[in-house]
Amino acid sequence: MADWVALLNFLSRWALFAAVMYKAYQTRDKGWALLSIAFFIDALNIESYIFGPLGIKIPACVYPLASKIPNFYIGLLLPWGAVHLKNGKTSFRHVIYLGTIVVVSYVWLFLLAINAFGGNFVVDSSVSSLVLGGAMIYAGYVLWGNVVSTRLWDRLFPAGLILVGALNLTYPVGRPVEWYSTMAFFLAALGRLSSAVGALFFVFYPIKEPEHEGEIRTEVTPGAYLFGSMEEAIKKLGKGILSSCAAVVRIDPEKAASVFHGDSVVFWVTKVKDGIIRDEHPRIIAIEPQKLGILQDLISKELEKGYRIVYVDALEYLKNEVGFNTAIRFLLAVKDMAISHDGTMILVVNLNAFDEKERKLLIKEFGEGGSL
Repeated sequence: MADWVALLNFLSRWALFAAVMYKAYQTRDKGWALLSIAFFIDALNIESYIFGPLGIKIPACVYPLASKIPNFYIGLLLPWGAVHLKNGKTSFRHVIYLGTIVVVSYVWLFLLAINAFGGNFVVDSSVSSLVLGGAMIYAGYVLWGNVVSTRLWDRLFPAGLILVGALNLTYPVGRPVEWYSTMAFFLAALGRLSSAVGALFFVFYPIKEPEHEGEIRTEVTPGAYLFGSMEEAIKKLGKGILSSCAAVVRIDPEKAASVFHGDSVVFWVTKVKDGIIRDEHPRIIAIEPQKLGILQDLISKELEKGYRIVYVDALEYLKNEVGFNTAIRFLLAVKDMAISHDGTMILVVNLNAFDEKERKLLIKEFGEGGSL
């Protein structure tokens, strides 16, 4: 293996760790913290080209077992962090999945320790490579679809992880083949470099404000606004509010795609589907009304990306599904997040659907500057 390829691989690991660690420090987000721990372990992976320059020699008798341990650690931490970035929490189902990785890793390391497979390289390496490769691919998938923007530089972050993950899946059968292992190591170095460059751009050069072609941006005074219809909101604030916003709506995806434009992201509140409906602009994501905590975290991430307008017209539906108290707590939290980012919260609602006490609260919190 060329020394410069090993050096590139080594430096890329540390650059990726540094970028993600800074993101964790900046956001205090558990997901980023878990990813930074995973990338730190990856940067100190038990490989001769990593420890050799540090003057550390790995005894040959322990290498076959010791080299598998980091794979399982990383294979646990990466999906755990990705789940937190995507959902804001770990559900019981996720605990079962992650717990399964822990149990499998323990059993497999035990079998390796007693030489259950007679030193067969393909078998010995299979499970750890599967766990590591799958974890990298899953983390890249979550970052691609839920975290980073569509900017090319940002996309390099998850794309590199997916490439390295795919190469790790081939490690057990490809490593003994000299020509393939040389090529794979070179591609892995490029994948890690891609991921490191993408992470550095994503963290240190974020998109401050979405740009739109052919759109006239409307400057809206930060604050909270309440309107009786979308038409009233557009008349008062301008069409630009629908081209650069995070929207929570009840209208179906086809209509949402024709109403919202530019770089808007639309969260369709529904019990029928869950997940990404449309990955092109405007992005449309279906989410269940019972997942308001997750929705709140998703909106927070959009505000961090640079969006400054939050548009909500699903309050009546949310009241029926989760109750007014739960719905209003969600709205007030989102309102506070938007204002703290120097942004705007637009609430479109039919006040006749609420009792007097509820109407007074809505007017108090969102009526200022709006059309009642």
